[in-house]
Amino acid sequence: MVGGGVRDLLLGREPKDFDVATDATPEDVKQVFRNCRLIGRRFRLAHVHFGREIIEVATFRGMHESTSDQARQDSENGMLLRDNVYGTIEEDALRRDFTVNALYYNIEDFSVVDYADGLKDLEAGVLRLLGDPEQRYREDPVRMLRAARFAAKLGFTINPACEKPLLENGDLLDGVPPARLFDELLKLFLGGTALHAFEKLRHFDLFRHLFPETEECLSHEEQGFPITFVIRGLKNTDTRVREGKPVTPAFLFAVFLWEPTRLRAQQLEAEGRSRHDAMMEAGREVISRQISRVSIPKRFSLQMREIWNMQHRLELRGKRALRLLEHPRFRAAYDFLLLRAESGEADVELAEWWTLIQDVSEEKRIEMVNATGGGGRKRRRRPRKRPAKE
Repeated sequence: MVGGGVRDLLLGREPKDFDVATDATPEDVKQVFRNCRLIGRRFRLAHVHFGREIIEVATFRGMHESTSDQARQDSENGMLLRDNVYGTIEEDALRRDFTVNALYYNIEDFSVVDYADGLKDLEAGVLRLLGDPEQRYREDPVRMLRAARFAAKLGFTINPACEKPLLENGDLLDGVPPARLFDELLKLFLGGTALHAFEKLRHFDLFRHLFPETEECLSHEEQGFPITFVIRGLKNTDTRVREGKPVTPAFLFAVFLWEPTRLRAQQLEAEGRSRHDAMMEAGREVISRQISRVSIPKRFSLQMREIWNMQHRLELRGKRALRLLEHPRFRAAYDFLLLRAESGEADVELAEWWTLIQDVSEEKRIEMVNATGGGGRKRRRRPRKRPAKE
C-alpha cells in the first residue's frame, strides 16, 4: 500500500481509500483480476472492483532520462500529457508529489518503507515536494491545488521553497482540462475542510483561475460590507459533512456562482426583463462562461439553476408558493435562502416564515398564507367561445 492511506493511518486518521503500487504492469494486473478495468491515458492505472469498492493499482513509475517519446509526452509549458514510464519502487517513491505521500506499507513484514524522509516531514507537519518545486508544478499544475488541499486537510505548513512558486504559477491552471479541475474541486470542497481550502486558494491567488467572476465579485464590498455569502456557504458544507449529511456538488457550485449570477440578473432587470427571465438568462450566461474553466456536468448545472430560480418563488408566500414544499429541489432552495438571509441579502423574516411553515399542520399553513395576503380568491375561468356555425 502507498500514499494517502498510509499517511492517514500514521496520523491516526481513518483513510478514505487505499492505493496499491506494484511492479506488475496494468496489463499484468488485468490478467490476474477479471474484475479489473484499465483507465487513464496520462497515467495508465488498473481499477480492481470488489462490489462498490475500487482498489487503485499503479505500476511503479520510472525516471524520465531514458524514456522514449512514446512513453512520455510534454506540452510546450512543461506539463506532462502522457507519462507511462515504469521502474523500481525506489524510483517510484521519488516520482511522487509530496514526501508524506511517498510512504509504503509492506504487507510481507508489516513495515513502513520511507525513501524520501516522509516520516520526518509527517512528524514536523510539513508539506514538501520531491524534486524542484517549480518543475513539479509545471509537470502537473493540479499539484498546486493538492498542496492547498493537503495543507487545509492536515493542518500542515507548506515548505517555503514549495510555497513561493504557488504565488507565481497560478496561470498554469488555465491549461488544465476543465473536467479534471471539476474532479479536483470535489476533493477540495467536499472533504470537511472547504472553508480552509477556500482560504488557502485565495491566499495563493489560485481561486481566480478557477472562478474568475466570483473572485471579481469578492474583491468588492457591497454597501460598505464584505460579501460573506460564499464563506457562510462553505461553513454550512463543512458542518453537513461532519454530521454525515449529504452534500451535492450542485449546491456547492450554486453558492460559488451566485454573486455573479445575481448581479447579472439585476442588470437584465434594469434593462426591462422580468425577474424570472432575468434570472434564467443570467444563470445561463454565467454557467456558460464558467464551464470553460471548470466543467460542471449538466445534471448539476440544471439543479443549480433550479435553486436560483426558486429564490424568487420563495418570496411570494402565497398558495402557489406552498406547492414548492413538494418540489424535489425545495430543501436545497430553502437552505440557499437561509444562507442569503444570514449574509444580509434576503429578508430574515421570510426565512423564518419558511422554517415555521414546514413544521405546522395543514390548517395552520392556510392561516399563515392568508395572514400574508397570499390566500387570494380562485379565478373564474371564462367560458370558451364556441365557433360560429357556418
